[in-house]
Amino acid sequence: MVFLYSVFLVCSLGLLVAGIIEQRRHFANLTQIPTRVLVNGIRGKSSITRLCAGALRGGGLVTVAKTTGTAARFIHPDATEEPVYRKFGIANVVEQIGIVRRAAGYQPQALVMECMAVMPALQEVNQTKLIRSTIGVLCNVREDHLAEMGPTLDDVARSLSRSMPVGGVCVTAERDRLPILREEAAARDCELIAVDPESVTNEELRGFNWYTFKENVAIALAVAELLGVDRRTALQGMWDAPPDPGVLSVQKYRTPRGGQLNFANVFAANDPESTLMNVGQLLSLGAIDRPLHVVINCRPDRVERNGQMGAIVPDLDPQTVFLIGHPTKSAREGIPGHWAGRVVDLGGDHRDPDGLLDALLAEIDGDASLVAIGNIHGQGEHLLERLERLPAADASPTETEPPTGASL
Repeated sequence: MVFLYSVFLVCSLGLLVAGIIEQRRHFANLTQIPTRVLVNGIRGKSSITRLCAGALRGGGLVTVAKTTGTAARFIHPDATEEPVYRKFGIANVVEQIGIVRRAAGYQPQALVMECMAVMPALQEVNQTKLIRSTIGVLCNVREDHLAEMGPTLDDVARSLSRSMPVGGVCVTAERDRLPILREEAAARDCELIAVDPESVTNEELRGFNWYTFKENVAIALAVAELLGVDRRTALQGMWDAPPDPGVLSVQKYRTPRGGQLNFANVFAANDPESTLMNVGQLLSLGAIDRPLHVVINCRPDRVERNGQMGAIVPDLDPQTVFLIGHPTKSAREGIPGHWAGRVVDLGGDHRDPDGLLDALLAEIDGDASLVAIGNIHGQGEHLLERLERLPAADASPTETEPPTGASL
């Protein structure tokens, strides 16, 4: 028994020593990178990470970046990128250690990292142990991850504030809960910079060939200014930066009945406020138009979110709402009774994807727009795959006049 205790003690001490060595190596790698930007918030983190990296590259700073969203990417200083390898496909905040090690090998002047932690305690660990950012970004406070960070939006704001750098600077576009963020920043001796989205002009946004919010650009410009990059140079760097794979897009297809279908993939904006903002922007730009149809993809592990998407149907005011996935009842019950449009239930656990698309297109006459909202996984992914098989319409998506904002 004494022998077993001795083995256990030796192993424990060995792990402790190894952990201390690994932590010191990690901190040494961090010190080789003078500027570390940690991007946190509810919506837009991946886009902002890419915009910040592009702005800094445009200013001549050797910059490495890493996104976590739709498709995690390691972005090299020359803007080339590669997928982040994950064992068993499972995301873990510990992967940030390897990212920092790779980044340090370039001896960069800046590292821009998207926060991948959701639990409040892990957000703090991500900042204090893994990234130790010198500049923080807290893009917005939205109604998502309430089970982990809520239950209220005030709680979400305080939770996200755990990523603010103590003694550093934090940039935000949040307005509704700005007083809470100011309190949290003051408690950390952190300078909070609140950007004005309207400082970004429509003309400046026309330089993008993809959709992005003014808030996102304003944040990236503020980060660039902190590092001495002038506005014009930063904008050119952002215009040249490749967009995130999950960026909002509008594709134009020709339907079997000869009509043109303008399809907007808004799955990435899976909270009500962001969804309404995206659709509203696209309508105002003319990227999509009425008659408008909406498809809500339902998931059994997002029943509350399904209902929230149903609740905003009157605000979207579509001609038809298509329900796909499972359980569609959760979205149908969320649709207010006063809405006068049609609901077409095409859901089911094992619905044939080809039959799903055929049934959906059979309900749409002539030229129309279709917006996909909710959660992408499951039937949503199948729908996107089948839509891509439709012939493209004459107009390319890039021929739509660049927007005044709409990306997540």
